[in-house]
Order: sequence, then C-alpha cells, then structure tokens
Amino acid sequence: MSRVSGHIERVMEVTQSASAGARSRLAASWYRSRARHGLDPAEHRAPERLEGKALDARRQDHEKFLMVATPRLDRLFSLVGQSGCAVLLTDSEGVVLDQRVNESDADVFASWGLWSGANWSEAREGTNGIGTCLEERRQVIIHRDEHFFARNTAMSCIDAPIYGYDGQILGALDVSSARSDQTEGFNRLIGAQVAQTARAIEEAHFRAAFAEARIVVSESDDTEASTLLAIDQNDLVIGATREARRVFGLDATGALAPRPAADIFGRGDGPSGFEKAERAAVIRALARADGNVSQAARQLGVARATLYRRMKRLGLDDI
Repeated sequence: MSRVSGHIERVMEVTQSASAGARSRLAASWYRSRARHGLDPAEHRAPERLEGKALDARRQDHEKFLMVATPRLDRLFSLVGQSGCAVLLTDSEGVVLDQRVNESDADVFASWGLWSGANWSEAREGTNGIGTCLEERRQVIIHRDEHFFARNTAMSCIDAPIYGYDGQILGALDVSSARSDQTEGFNRLIGAQVAQTARAIEEAHFRAAFAEARIVVSESDDTEASTLLAIDQNDLVIGATREARRVFGLDATGALAPRPAADIFGRGDGPSGFEKAERAAVIRALARADGNVSQAARQLGVARATLYRRMKRLGLDDI
C-alpha cells in the first residue's frame, strides 16, 4: 500500500466513528472535514482562489491590518525564509491576503495553492494549519500526514490566530514548509516565533485603532496573548484586547461602551487594580528605555508631556 493510499484509509477509518472527536483534536478536525463539510481525503482539486479585482477588494477591506502586519511579516520571513518556509497572512475566512516566499521555492508553494487569494478554510481544505487554527481559535501545528487531504501531506504548517481590537478573530499567521526533512522539533521552534509575531501584529493593530488613547499593558496568565487597555483623556476605558476582556470580565466581542476605569478595575491593591496595572506598565516601559522618558513614551503610544504627568500622578516622577 502506498503512503497516499495508507493516509486516505486511515482518515476514512477515523472519520467513520461519531466518537472520533473524543480521541484527539486532530481526529475531531478530520471528522468535521468529512461529516460537516463533506470532503473526501482523496480529492485532487486545486484550492479555491480569488484573483484580480476580487482579491484587491478583499485586501482593501483589510488595509489597516495589512499596513501594521507588513513589517512584522518581513521580519518573520527574514528568520525562516532561508529554511524553505513561506509566510502567509490570511483574513478570518482563511483567504490568503499576503505572503512571503523565496523565488526558489515559489513554484512549489504555488503548485500547492499556498498563494495570495487561496482559500484555506477548513470547510474548503479540511484539516490544515490555517483553517484549523481559525476553526479552533488556537495555535496549531499540522505536520505532514496530519492534514486531511492526501495531496497536502507534504506540507508542515504552523499557525497562530490574530484577534482584532473588537475581540473578533481577524485572521491567521501561517508559516508553511516545503522541506521533506522538516522535523516536529523544528516546527515547535518556528511555532514560538509565529506566536510572538501574531501577538506583535495584534498589539500594533490595537494601538492603531486607538491612536489617540493611552495604552495600558496589564498582566495575564496567558503569556501568548496581548492584554492591552485603551483609556481616553477622561479615564474612560474605550477599548480592550480579547485577553484583556477576559481578564477584566468585559464583553467578549464588539465595541465597548465607555466606562470609568475606576469602576471596571477598582482602585485597590489587588493584582487587577487599575492603578497598579498602569504603574507597572510605566515602570516596564522606563526600564526597557533605560530611563529615557521620550523612548518610554513612544513605547506607550503617548506624548512625553503626558507620560511626565502620569509619572507624577503615580509617584514615579523621582525615578
């Protein structure tokens, strides 16, 4: 039996059981691909792809997202591109909006459909890094024969979700490998960088959405998530990232009705106290800037004079 035939048989065997989802997350994804989406692991059709005006329109709809993501995609590609990897950014539906790939690897990725405009949702492509990341709202690694379609089993895909300022899923960041010798250990190393870059894009997008507000960085038990709060000149909380919404018990998605920061976070000394979170954020920024207030202000997205006033209010003006 060939490797391809063996993969198809294995997928079919797993997905014939309604209890497949209880075995593992991978089995649950395979089962969704087969039972919910009606896909066949032996299919050989090319991925659905948007081109021309349709792709241009979709990219225009995500202009700000792409603008803040571009330098971070470049940085990630500079780290992984020489090892036979491509970097892709998708929207919330799994359509590739932007990509980075070496010219020597371009034909391989194009033949696989890992290209701008391609739809890699789980509904279209079954279990895969992009689609399963978006479906399960978590970081995933889909290594070679963990894919649903047999035609995709030469790939290794490492993905992390990116959330928008409104708490909704915005897209996925993907690193896919064309190397036949790609190891699971190497995938995990790349995965850490993908998660870090996704978080940086999420933070930059949030700051751009609340450019006139001061941004407070709070603490969370999830080190892979951005915990940012946007507070206006009247000390009203007007925005929060997905993780900040979870930490502080705010609405999970949608625009936040402006509310006094003191009412939401309290003024106590507990770990969720607003003043403590703000003070810690200022101290961290000053430490990263080696005490340079101008640099610290840029990190926090505020004017230098504003930071001086905050430092005085927080009892940090003698630092």
